[in-house]
Amino acid sequence: MPFPERIAVVVFVIGPIAGLLAAVPFFWGWGLGWTDVAIFAFLYPFNALGVTVGYHRHFTHGAFKAKRWLRITLAILGGQAMHGSVIRWVADHRRHHKYADQEGDPHSPWAYGPGVWGLTKGLYHAHMGWLFGKERTSRSKYCPDLLRDRDIRFLSLDPVYAVIVASTFLVPMGLGALLTWSWHGAVTALFWAGLMRVFVGDHITFSINSICHVFGKEDFRTRDKARNVWWLAIPSFGESWHNLHHADPTCARHGVLKGQIDISARVIWLMEKAGWVWDVRWPDEQRLASRRVR
Repeated sequence: MPFPERIAVVVFVIGPIAGLLAAVPFFWGWGLGWTDVAIFAFLYPFNALGVTVGYHRHFTHGAFKAKRWLRITLAILGGQAMHGSVIRWVADHRRHHKYADQEGDPHSPWAYGPGVWGLTKGLYHAHMGWLFGKERTSRSKYCPDLLRDRDIRFLSLDPVYAVIVASTFLVPMGLGALLTWSWHGAVTALFWAGLMRVFVGDHITFSINSICHVFGKEDFRTRDKARNVWWLAIPSFGESWHNLHHADPTCARHGVLKGQIDISARVIWLMEKAGWVWDVRWPDEQRLASRRVR
């Protein structure tokens, strides 16, 4: 990738998070404290895993089967990340895989072509711009299985999803009030462990759509431009090993090579050991070897 395009990618992805971190010293002590940090750190993994393990690997790709109570829990936790209801999210993502980086892909960063200007427009489109478009993916076409599921259909109803979204702010606010026994603690927790938690989680997840289709390493052959981005692996809980995911979408582990940390896969492994999930589609060595870039 030419150097100007690399700069555009770095500024676009790193800029907002760097701005948030730069603001922390100015707020510390009166608008931000250890209670807010602790609540943020406690809640963030639940909603992140709701998206990575639930929305993505389970509901979209069927990488494993799960007990009913766990499916409901994952759908609620994923919904609290404010990425849309589970059926809407799955429909969009399945369409993305069908047309990855081609016409019909709802969020390809290559929609406006290469070059600094085209890539900048494409990154914004892939990152969040596509969310404001009028086009909606057909749920009956891409999610007939979820529409037949009474629990998931109920959780995807607009009034029910609105309650789920409200809970993502009420929970940290309630924890802040209980831990500090003050309105001040409730409000700061609402801001940092509520609004900012959603902001950070959304930005990292959106980066998989944008940055991981532009910049990174290709270890496996795919028909699109999906790449691995190592520095996003931990905050995205393993989702940034995106190249293997597009080479083998139903695989429950995305980080399959040595040193590729995949927290979501480890959580699935623990749930399998507990008997909560089964029929997990772990990596197949032969299939991986056939797709490996030589």
